[in-house]
Amino acid sequence: MNASEFLKAVDNIVKEKNIDREIVFEAMESALTTAFKKNYGKTNSKVIINRETGDIKVYSYLTVVSDNLETTDEEGNTYTKVINPDLEITLSEALKINKTLEVGDTIDTEIKPRDDFSRVATSTAKQVVVQKIREAERSSIVSAFEDKEGEMLLGTVALEDTDNYYIDLGRSNGILPKKEIIPGEKIEMGSTIKVYVTKIDNSGRNLVIKLSRTHYGFVKRLFELEIPEFSSGNVLMYAVAREAGVRSKVAVYSENPNFDPIGACIGEKGVRIASIMKELKGEKIDLIKYDRDPKVFIENAMAPAKNLTVLITDPKKNEAIIFADSDNFSLAIGKKGINAKLASRLTKYKLDIKNEEEAKKLGIKLES
Repeated sequence: MNASEFLKAVDNIVKEKNIDREIVFEAMESALTTAFKKNYGKTNSKVIINRETGDIKVYSYLTVVSDNLETTDEEGNTYTKVINPDLEITLSEALKINKTLEVGDTIDTEIKPRDDFSRVATSTAKQVVVQKIREAERSSIVSAFEDKEGEMLLGTVALEDTDNYYIDLGRSNGILPKKEIIPGEKIEMGSTIKVYVTKIDNSGRNLVIKLSRTHYGFVKRLFELEIPEFSSGNVLMYAVAREAGVRSKVAVYSENPNFDPIGACIGEKGVRIASIMKELKGEKIDLIKYDRDPKVFIENAMAPAKNLTVLITDPKKNEAIIFADSDNFSLAIGKKGINAKLASRLTKYKLDIKNEEEAKKLGIKLES
C-alpha cells in the first residue's frame, strides 16, 4: 500500500466510523511502533506518520539526561548513575547537536527498517489498530448519546425478539422492552417511532440505551415538541402523572397572568392536543392548571370531578381529604381508582376521598 492509498484508507475509516482522524493516526503509530520494537528489538524507537503525505518513517531516539549523574537510593546511598549510550545522552553532549535541547527532550534519528518491515508491521499491527479504532468508535458513540437520558429520540424499528424491540437510533441501537410500549399499540418493523430514553448504561462492554413509550417523561417531551410556547417560556410544566394507555394528567401554568396555558396546549380547534393524543394511541389527557395554593391545585387535579371541598389535614406530610357530592364522587375516584391515583401523583399529596354522607357526619358543608 503506497502513501496515497494509506491516506484514503484512513479517511474511509474516519468517515465510516465517525471518529476523529487524529485518533486513527495515533492508533496506527502506536501499533506500528509496537510492531517494530517487537520484531527488531529496538526499544527506543517510534513510528511517525505524516498527516499530509501519508509517509511512514521510523526513528530511534536518545533521551537527554542531566550531566549531574549522582543520585541517591532509598537507603540514602549516593552513587553515580551510568547512562546507556543506546538510550540516553547527557545534556552537555546534546547541546553540541542542538543548543535548544533540555533535560527530558529527545534527539530523533531516522532509521531505515529492513525491507520486510512493511509485511511484519502490517501483520502485527492489524489487531492493535482494530482494537484502538473500536475503542475510539465506542467512545464517540458514548459521547453522542451520554447526554440523551431523559430526552426523546426518533428511531427506526430494526429488530424484534420475544421481549424487546431494537430501535435503530443512527449510531447505535436502543432497547425498547415490549412492556414499555403503550398498551394495545402495534409496532411495525421498519416504521419510524418516537422513544423516550430512560437510561444510558456505559458500564459494560457495550453501550446500552434503554427506551420507553410508557414513561411519564414521554408525555412531557411530546408536549414540549408539539407546543412552541414551552420553548418560548410562555408555558411552563409543573408535573406529569401517567397511566400509560389510559390517562395522563399534565399540570401547566404561565407566569404571565394574561396568558392561557391550557388554551395554548389545546391549540386552535384542538389540533395540538389531538396530535399528542394520536401519538399516545388515544390515551386521555387531563390538562390541569397548576396553582401555588395546594387546595386549589388538588381541586384542579381531580378533574373531571367538580364541586369538591379540599381540606389540608397535614401540610408537612402532604396529606389532604377531599369531599365530593354524589354526582362527583365516582368521577373523583375514577375507574379502578385511576383518577385519584394520578391526582395524588401529580400533586404529591396523599389524598383521602370521602362522600357526601361522610362530610355530613363531620359537619362539613360541601360546595355547590
